[in-house]
Amino acid sequence: MQRACRGYCWKPVPARAQKRDAPAHRALTDPTGGLRAAMNNSGRSIDQRVEEFYGNQDSPPRFQRLVRDYHERFGSAQFSLFSSPGRTEIGGNHTDHNHGSVLAAAINLDSIAVASVNKSNSIVVYSDGYAKPFEVALRDLEPAAAERGSSTALIRGIAARFRQLGFAVGGVSACVSSDVLPGSGLSSSASFEVLIGTILNHLYNAGCVSPVDIAKIGQYAENKYFDKPCGLMDQIACACGGVVMIDFADPQNPVVEKMQLDLRGHGYELIIVDTGGSHEKLTGDYACVAAEMKEVAQLLGHGYAREVTLAELIANNKRIRKSAGDRAFLRMFHFLEENRRVREQTDALKQGDLQKFLSLVNESGDSSYKYLQNIYTQKNIAEQGLALALALSEKYIRETGGGACRVHGGGFAGTIQAFLPAAHVDGYTATVGDVFGRSSVKVIRLRDSGASMI
Repeated sequence: MQRACRGYCWKPVPARAQKRDAPAHRALTDPTGGLRAAMNNSGRSIDQRVEEFYGNQDSPPRFQRLVRDYHERFGSAQFSLFSSPGRTEIGGNHTDHNHGSVLAAAINLDSIAVASVNKSNSIVVYSDGYAKPFEVALRDLEPAAAERGSSTALIRGIAARFRQLGFAVGGVSACVSSDVLPGSGLSSSASFEVLIGTILNHLYNAGCVSPVDIAKIGQYAENKYFDKPCGLMDQIACACGGVVMIDFADPQNPVVEKMQLDLRGHGYELIIVDTGGSHEKLTGDYACVAAEMKEVAQLLGHGYAREVTLAELIANNKRIRKSAGDRAFLRMFHFLEENRRVREQTDALKQGDLQKFLSLVNESGDSSYKYLQNIYTQKNIAEQGLALALALSEKYIRETGGGACRVHGGGFAGTIQAFLPAAHVDGYTATVGDVFGRSSVKVIRLRDSGASMI
């Protein structure tokens, strides 16, 4: 059974009509017991909330520590708690930037915040690992060249876009923390963007900005202020939660459909392996994928890869190969087949056919390796951690029977993804961990709820 991803209300609320949500939680004299009591105020027990957001993980201590930090920084008597998940891509590798379809899911690793309204007309955010806060004065929301590539740029861009769209913006005091590891392919940046948008949504807009609009606002900030040409998949998955099929035929109005995928109910686990490669110098590699696909589409008289047919591509192979090269032809071939696969994966999930779904995951990985060619960068052919992790994973799956693996996210370095029977996880961790370290292998859970005020 699937359902559309629904927000709160979908229309911007005129600033004069907006009401602030009352902060959900009061000051804590006893951070441990006080937080537990505060979280019970909604009528749900803390155990129910922990299960909803984190499964069996013991997450309240993270909030307790963050509440203590918040009181040390701001001393405010009232605050609200927020959570924004990371995401995993499970279908549609490098398809979203050419109006294709993807499958993505929110995960149990998240960015969290303790936040409140302030009267300073500034957004002040303290983040774990940084001695000084990220601070944005709301009187000046123009892009600042010196901030490009920073969290301050993202905050400024999000506030600016809220204001441009007619939503209310005001001062915020916040402490944030994240266990979505940077560079892991789990979208730590999108999780942070959506977290800031969710805070502004609830503190100043009564929760009336839809998840998809919050995702678009995050993308705008990353494109225009942070200066990174990202797509929209990551932000939508973080904002909406659950497993979502996102069709970007019209990128300004993506169709978002929630799916059901109960891996543990089928006896499987989802695993991410961090091979240790850095994404820091790979922006050119990512941009080249989208550009080559668009170049082929334009040679055929179209704007984007989504508009090309496979028959048209093959019929014009000589012209395409001469003008754009073989790699561009193969990348377009990948796009067309991958876009088809997403539809087939969606159908498999609707029918509850996990083995068909996993077979398509393997096909996706094979296509990414051979045709999309995003397993290592040509800038450093000596470093091929993704290829090594995939080789070990394929061998393990072949010998034990059952499972699937593929590159995870943008590729060229970073992480791979594996779906394995629960009984095989320990053996897999030992096998891959001997090469990349045991801590590189992470079992993650899918999370049904998107970015939320807790």
